[in-house]
Amino acid sequence: MSKFIIQVNSASYGSAASYSAYRFAKAALESGHSIEKIFFYQDGVLNTNHLNSPASDEFDLKQAWIELHNQYGTALVNCVSAALRRGVLSESEAKENNLSQWNMQAPFIMGGLGELVIGIETADRLVCF
Repeated sequence: MSKFIIQVNSASYGSAASYSAYRFAKAALESGHSIEKIFFYQDGVLNTNHLNSPASDEFDLKQAWIELHNQYGTALVNCVSAALRRGVLSESEAKENNLSQWNMQAPFIMGGLGELVIGIETADRLVCF
């Protein structure tokens, strides 16, 4: 079985890329493969905004990522630089920037590009969406 790193570069809504990344990750895990981590980069960090509120008849991609993590333990890592540029902050980043609000919560975590590079070294494949 293969070990994957999934890199998500597009926002939750506006294109099918993030949904395709989710479906690929779910199918890979269900087939017995492992995913080292899912790395949200560029506009992909918008997938992790807890203020996303899709209509009740739409697929909730943020919740789907959380359920994937809960079921398989897959790490969900935001690129901290890309997230901060797009207004996605964890509680610790909000405190560091003297802000009273944040919009990213566990199980999503912040990380740097170094985490992506280290993951690539240990994985068999990097798949970007």
